[in-house]
Amino acid sequence: MRFKKLDLNLLVALDALLTEKNVTRAGERVFLSQSTMSNALARLRQYFDDELLVQVGGRMELTPRAVLLHDAVRDVLVRIDTTIAAKPAFDPTESDREFTLFVSDYSMEVLIPGALALASAQGSRVRFNLEPQVTQPYRHLERGEADLLIIPQTFCSPDHPVDVLFEDRFVCVVWRESALAQGELTQERYQRARHVTMRPPGGGQPVFDTWLASDHGLSREIGLATYSFGAIPHLVVGTDLIGTVHARLAQRLLPLLPIEIRPVPLPMRAFSQAMQWHKYLTRDPGLIWLRGLLKEAAARLDDPAGSAGLS
Repeated sequence: MRFKKLDLNLLVALDALLTEKNVTRAGERVFLSQSTMSNALARLRQYFDDELLVQVGGRMELTPRAVLLHDAVRDVLVRIDTTIAAKPAFDPTESDREFTLFVSDYSMEVLIPGALALASAQGSRVRFNLEPQVTQPYRHLERGEADLLIIPQTFCSPDHPVDVLFEDRFVCVVWRESALAQGELTQERYQRARHVTMRPPGGGQPVFDTWLASDHGLSREIGLATYSFGAIPHLVVGTDLIGTVHARLAQRLLPLLPIEIRPVPLPMRAFSQAMQWHKYLTRDPGLIWLRGLLKEAAARLDDPAGSAGLS
C-alpha cells in the first residue's frame, strides 16, 4: 500500500531505525534481517532525499530531517495501534494483557501494593510491568512504550490527560540517636546539616531541591546522593545526616527503623501525585479498568480499615 508514492510498510522500519539509530538493532526490533533493514533504509533515504542516519564518530545520529520525522511517525503508528488493538470490552479475569507503568520507588512502596491486592481480589489475570521513572517520561507515552505514568502532577505533560491520585508532603527523617533528633529542628539547623538526596536517573535536579530553590532561594549541602527515595530513611541510620522524604513513605518505615520524623522547618506546599496516559487511549477499556483500580487504591491510602481489609 502506498501513500503519495511512499510504501506505508516502510513507516514501521523508519520508526525502528530512528529509535534504535542502528540498522541491526532496528531489524531485531521489527523481526527483519539486517540486509532487509538496510534495503529499507536505502529506500527511505531515496524517498525523503535525506540521509536520515549519519555516522558521527563511532555511532549513528539522526539528521535534522529525521529528528522532525521521529515524533510524527511514532504518533501515526501509536494511533494506528490503539485503533486496531481497541476492544469493545475488558474483563480482567479473562485477559492476560500486560500493562507497563513508569513509577518511582516511592509510588511502588506506597501505592502499587494496594493496587495489586485489589487486582488479585478481583481475580485478575492481567500482568504488570513496572519500569523506573525517567527524565521526560511523557516521551514513553508518545512512543507507545508506557500505558501509564505515575508522577507528580507538576511533571505531567500538557498534551495528555491527567488524573490526580492523592496528595502528600515532605518531612524530615533523622536517626533517633543523632544530634538532629535532640530538640527542635529549626531552619538554621536544617540548613547547616548534611543531607541525603535522591538524584533522578539520567541527571537533573532532585524534586525537593528544585522546590527549595524556587520557593525559598535556598540550597542544601548534600552529604550523600542515592537513586532511591525508599533508601533515604535507611541511610540516615547511624549518621548525623538528614533526609527529606514523602510523609507517607516515612510513616511506613517508622515502625521498622530507629528513626524520627520531623516537620520540614520551612513553609512547604503539598504536592499531588497523578497518573497520565496517552490521549489516544482515553477510551481503552483495559486502561479505564486500570485507572479505576489505581483510584481505588489511592482512596484507601487514608482509610486504615480499607487497607487492612486487603491484607
